[in-house]
Amino acid sequence: MTRNLFENALDLAGKLKDNINRLFIGKEDVVEKLLIGLLVGGHVLLEDVPGVGKTTLAAMLAKVTGCSFGRIQFTPDTLPGDVAGVSVYNQNTGAFEYRAGAVMHQILLADEINRTAPKTQSSLLEAMAEGQVTVDGQMHAPPRPFMVIATQNPVEFLGTYPLPEAQMDRFMMRLSIGYPDREQEIRMAARHLEGLGPETAEAVCGPEDVLEAMKAARSVVVREAVLGYMEDMVALTRQESRFVLGASPRALLSLMRASQGKALLEGRDFVKPDDVKAMAVPVLLHRLALSAEARMQKANAVNLLESLILRAKVPVQ
Repeated sequence: MTRNLFENALDLAGKLKDNINRLFIGKEDVVEKLLIGLLVGGHVLLEDVPGVGKTTLAAMLAKVTGCSFGRIQFTPDTLPGDVAGVSVYNQNTGAFEYRAGAVMHQILLADEINRTAPKTQSSLLEAMAEGQVTVDGQMHAPPRPFMVIATQNPVEFLGTYPLPEAQMDRFMMRLSIGYPDREQEIRMAARHLEGLGPETAEAVCGPEDVLEAMKAARSVVVREAVLGYMEDMVALTRQESRFVLGASPRALLSLMRASQGKALLEGRDFVKPDDVKAMAVPVLLHRLALSAEARMQKANAVNLLESLILRAKVPVQ
């Protein structure tokens, strides 16, 4: 990786963080992880209660990066064609023409994804995994960079369709914004009174700059010993009897990519074990499933995963 490419990517990431954090108060850690997802080509699931800013954060990310933004509000009657697009007959030409769906944007907000039927949920899978959709045998690719940010409410279960494990595995990270503390909430309200709401965010770059930064993130060095450290973590989740479902090989790749992004934002062109530790919970937790016995014993999946992370042997640099 050339020094200029790395420095430009680091400078861009700093500007993006600063501009979002200026208006999205008190959630610097969530903002950083969302940026990491963008820079390494990952998709993110925002799971939290209503009103904490999930939709706002996704829209701000699109705005400051200069990327096109698509939002689809999932409901039980949302159809796969609303997501992927449909073929429409043109009477003038006598041919079918592709009419783009919501997926044809650089940043797609899949709002309340657990409100729609499994068939519609699965229509996102091809786009998330392969960066394309197939409609009537024709492939169509969304513009790059391409990122899906899905949201869901973990409290309301009436009329919802929980995401299956295979689809959860497509998300690089699951994040939770959480409530702001007292000072942060007052600051947020004061900013709104001053007219400094999220809608005032301005673009600091364009999609081409994001693509260049993604090249830099992919070039961050991951040494074999650190790869072994990641694999040890993943293997421990598979060996743990209280998890009926352990982390997949895709989880290892996601952890590797996320760690590269974390290293880049820390100003390094190589991954340290600390980067892996920082990204392990948001990358691995949503891919794991507690056994029935563990749920009966009220086992805490977060605590269990954190204990496994501590058991992984840290490589000597």
